[in-house]
Amino acid sequence: MKKLFLFLIAISSTMNISAQWTEDIVTTAELSNYQSTSTYADVMDVINGLQQRSELISVEYMGQSPEGKNIPLVIMSDPAISTPEQAKASGKPVIYIQGNIHAGEVEGKEVLQILMREILLGDKKYLLEDQILVFAPIYNTDSNDKMEEGRRRSQEDSPREVGMRSNSQGLDLNRDGIKMEADETKALIENVILRWDPELLVDLHTTNGTWHGYSLTWAPSYHYAGEKAPYDLTWNDMLPQVTKNVKEKFDVYLGPYGGYSLRQGWPPEAIYTYNHHPRYIVNQMGLRNKMGILSEAFAHERFYERIRSTYAFVHEILEYTSKNGRMMMRINQQAEEEAIRKVREEAGSFTKGVRFRMVPMDNDFTLRTYEYESYTDEAGEDRFFRKGQIIEIPGVKNYSRFEATAESRVPRAYLIPKEYRSVVEHIRSQGAEVKTLKRRTTIDAEVFIATEFTLSPRVFEGHNMATVEGKFRSAETAFEAGDYIVDMAQPLTNLIFYTLEPKSDDGLVTWNFFDEVFNPLNGQRDEVEYPVYKVYNLEGLTF
Repeated sequence: MKKLFLFLIAISSTMNISAQWTEDIVTTAELSNYQSTSTYADVMDVINGLQQRSELISVEYMGQSPEGKNIPLVIMSDPAISTPEQAKASGKPVIYIQGNIHAGEVEGKEVLQILMREILLGDKKYLLEDQILVFAPIYNTDSNDKMEEGRRRSQEDSPREVGMRSNSQGLDLNRDGIKMEADETKALIENVILRWDPELLVDLHTTNGTWHGYSLTWAPSYHYAGEKAPYDLTWNDMLPQVTKNVKEKFDVYLGPYGGYSLRQGWPPEAIYTYNHHPRYIVNQMGLRNKMGILSEAFAHERFYERIRSTYAFVHEILEYTSKNGRMMMRINQQAEEEAIRKVREEAGSFTKGVRFRMVPMDNDFTLRTYEYESYTDEAGEDRFFRKGQIIEIPGVKNYSRFEATAESRVPRAYLIPKEYRSVVEHIRSQGAEVKTLKRRTTIDAEVFIATEFTLSPRVFEGHNMATVEGKFRSAETAFEAGDYIVDMAQPLTNLIFYTLEPKSDDGLVTWNFFDEVFNPLNGQRDEVEYPVYKVYNLEGLTF
């Protein structure tokens, strides 16, 4: 039971005092003077309290965790809705924001509770006039309550205890977007991404890396195998506007996500973002013709400061989406239509990247960071110590762009033999449409001939990640009735391409879905046929 707590407000100059909130809708972070973070039960108490007081909230569960906890999904709209069909009929954009994907990074969990309270019962109700908000404040439900001190040392026990990074299966939920092994990921894709079809996904984190001078850093959905327009709006308009407004309204500094290493000397000449892989759910949104934003609060600030910066960032994102949501919908829809058009009209005549490297943006920027000075240690080595002041360093390169190092032709369709049903069911679970051939057909198909197969010696997320090398060649190929066909003229064409291409750096081959096919290359055979075939027109195919 929480201690009785009232937020008191002064009413005019007479100093009459009245209760604005009651105990059950005040967060654990607020009640504890930012010494503690909410348990799963605490979050559910707040959600239940808000349900009792507002008609503008609907609560459902995206799924269950491995330990059987329901993962709450809060839908807020004015007028109230409770189904995706009602959301679609409203013509309003759906904006999805999640916290606690890593249960040691708790700021998003607390901020979403606070914002739900202010939107439903306070002065932020106007944010529901032109958009539908879907919040998942406690995505990693199981690991949230496995709290211990010292789990995130960079946070200096602020709060004192936090949960575990991985879920209860030992999986990092922010590395699971392609392989989909976690119960939570399956629930997120099926019951949020596919069911509610959000135009924007915001994923709230806390970094424990470089001591930059920003209270929070951000990144858009990085993926250059996707359509460019959603990324362009996010990078060129939304994030700059939000950054400017947060500084003006909250006096909080935001900047692009990235780190530097003192091993490269001081002052830093460049910062480097994280990678482009769609295993990260923010990046995967780009392959879904949608927008995504990564939020990383600065771990080295105190808990209440991290809550403040995350609150300011999310608040201003919602201000932006409230004003521009319908424009965002149009841009995303046009991106989807363009992706489909290009496949229908140009299949086989254009390529997309399947492997990428990080490169600098065209323009340098001014980095805000803590200052360092050098000294020589007893061994005569140059070292650095961090000073207390923040400085600005001009002319810094920002490695936040990716260029392809390997490309592949985009087909009109992929054909997959019926014995690989598990692969087909996997891409169906991502939302891809897959049909079956109605009769036996022999056609000219392109097949990938693998000549090298390598498994990483390092285990990552339970996998020794795979790489294949080889080349495509054309061949008359017979397909049987019941074999699968993936027509690429569909909304998820870019995600399907990146998932099925054999040389993709984050596809199903990477995640060991085809190891049995390629293992004979290790000493038994010189070449192996990849059992996913490409065709560049649909002539002769009945499905």
